[in-house]
Amino acid sequence: MVKILTLTLLLAIAGCQSTKGSFCAISSPIRISASAIDALTDAEVKALLAHNRKGQKLCGWRP
Repeated sequence: MVKILTLTLLLAIAGCQSTKGSFCAISSPIRISASAIDALTDAEVKALLAHNRKGQKLCGWRP
């Protein structure tokens, strides 16, 4: 599960550098279960929160 989340996170971050569209057009909030959160490293949690906070600020995502 952690490997899949890490890959998804890396793809989302790479998508920010794409010329195919804006962040809001090509990204969506990352939502995971409470049990999956326990398996994340601190760095993964930090990256996930940064992604979702950017979406809140730029795209109006709601928690």
